[in-house]
Amino acid sequence: MAGSTTLKSDKDPSSSSQPPSRAFLNTVQEITSLYSSLPPRPSIHEVEAATCIVDTVNNEEQTKLQELSMQKPPHDVPHNLFSVLQQLKKTLVMFQCYEQRKEALHVVQLEKMFHTFGDLIQKASVLVSGDTQINKFSTLVDPFEKIERDVVIVDEILVKKKEEEQEKNDFEAERGSSVKGFLSSGYESCEKLSLMKVATLLENFANNGATTLELRGKLVDQMEWLPLSIGKLSEVTEIDLSENRIMALPITIEGLKALTKLDLHSNQLINLPNSFGELISLTHLDLHANRLKSLPASFGNLINLIDLDLSSNVFTHLPETIGSLSSLKILNVETNQLEELPYTIGNCSSLSVLKLDFNELKAFPEAIGKLELLEVLTLHYNRVKRLPSTVGNLCNLKELDISFNELEFVPENLCFAVNLKKLNLANNFADLRALPKSIGNLEMLEELDISDDQIRALPESFRFLSKLRVFRADETPLEMPPKEVVKLGAQEVVQYMADFATRSDAKILPSKKKNKKGFWFWFCSIFCPQQIR
Repeated sequence: MAGSTTLKSDKDPSSSSQPPSRAFLNTVQEITSLYSSLPPRPSIHEVEAATCIVDTVNNEEQTKLQELSMQKPPHDVPHNLFSVLQQLKKTLVMFQCYEQRKEALHVVQLEKMFHTFGDLIQKASVLVSGDTQINKFSTLVDPFEKIERDVVIVDEILVKKKEEEQEKNDFEAERGSSVKGFLSSGYESCEKLSLMKVATLLENFANNGATTLELRGKLVDQMEWLPLSIGKLSEVTEIDLSENRIMALPITIEGLKALTKLDLHSNQLINLPNSFGELISLTHLDLHANRLKSLPASFGNLINLIDLDLSSNVFTHLPETIGSLSSLKILNVETNQLEELPYTIGNCSSLSVLKLDFNELKAFPEAIGKLELLEVLTLHYNRVKRLPSTVGNLCNLKELDISFNELEFVPENLCFAVNLKKLNLANNFADLRALPKSIGNLEMLEELDISDDQIRALPESFRFLSKLRVFRADETPLEMPPKEVVKLGAQEVVQYMADFATRSDAKILPSKKKNKKGFWFWFCSIFCPQQIR
């Protein structure tokens, strides 16, 4: 028979030149069937994500356990009872961390098993084809055609790993494309993403060209931290992780060198890592509605920051490094516990909007006058008693809201802010009793509110507010002008004050002439009596 050779060993079918026996082919078939029955092997990115999660959770677990170990019992709590409480807390931490890494550990263990399967299949491939037995069977004549068809199974074993790898690559490419769409257009499904799913997405995301990560409200409530692998997104420019329950950011966030917009509002952040200052490309940062008390020392490195929202946190002060943010145009620190502003605020030379409503501010630094580009300044609901005299330097100021404070007077210097259009001085209650005499200098003023103050008369210069269209004085005991006039509208008040000034001038002028005549009569009667006669 063509191509036939002598049998090498009856005990080793793979080393024989004879056609393989039925038992041999059945064994190969069973190996192939078993391998084919396995579920899909985890992708490289899934394994990397799982490994990253295990490391992340382990680090968080150790940190929390160390923090608990450092706690000391209150004076009136027995040590043994406090020890039980600590053990409960530690056990809860370990349980929560176990739940967090359970899915990741499953993937890691699955990959180890597939590695074992792969080694066994490789060994079977070597045993079956080590002596190029398949090529020797290619010359078999027709009686062995059935056997030859069966031997093709061996070929499948040899190429199976290559085919699987190619299919896996195609699958990853397809998933990478879908992940790109998922992250750039927003995830429409209501399904919440587990830590494992997020980590897998980040691994895939790091290998495609997408630049926008959108996970607003998409993380499971139990996810309090992000995988370390987020630091791999070196090409991303926009990230939205708002409306989740994230408590901490990993130090690896410093790897997001291209990031320009970061939205973390409505989370549970307590602090930011010092590496946060490495996000030097950042221009828009939203941190409102968290639990932040302070900013890292490196925060001043964000010199390209334009829009910063720190509202609805628990800040009692801002760091002096805030003055390094020379590009900052919008700063929102509403609804905190601020008692003062750093003098370095005056170095934020690009600032145009400063919102400080609902704080505990009692005063303003003189440096505020350096903000020559400032257009909007709101101080609603604070405890400010007076404005600095430098407020008159704010030549571009268009809106000033200092309602619901303890303002005692408005400095005359404010009237040098000639571009002011909206001025709210309402609800300073018993403290504010007069407007600045030169308020008429604010010729661009369109809205003025002095409701619930103790002002009884408007200054005469009020008549020059020709553009005033809204004037409110509810619950203010105004006598000049009368309340009936105030109810008619802003321009009626302006006209009334103009008419009042005209009447006042008319009364003063005759008096001046009379006094002038009397003076000359008196002068001449003494020094030129003959001329009088």
